[in-house]
Amino acid sequence: MPWVYLLLAFAAFGLALKTTSPALMAVGLLAALGLLIAGVMGLLARRLDNHSRDVSSMIDPAELRRLREQAEARKLAAASQSEPPQR
Repeated sequence: MPWVYLLLAFAAFGLALKTTSPALMAVGLLAALGLLIAGVMGLLARRLDNHSRDVSSMIDPAELRRLREQAEARKLAAASQSEPPQR
């Protein structure tokens, strides 16, 4: 969709260059500017969306706390053993 905005901006700019009416030229230049900004913002939004992480893979605070408790329990269990763990 952003490419359509850019093509329409190019057409509006061409209209502004070809017309003899100052009012139509102003409308064409404003339309070209608006469509150009919309197209570039659409391209940037698409790029950011492609490079963003999946939100569902993030760990919530409760899960993070549970993992920390498990790690601390393992650490205490390893420290309480008098002999080193066997491989």
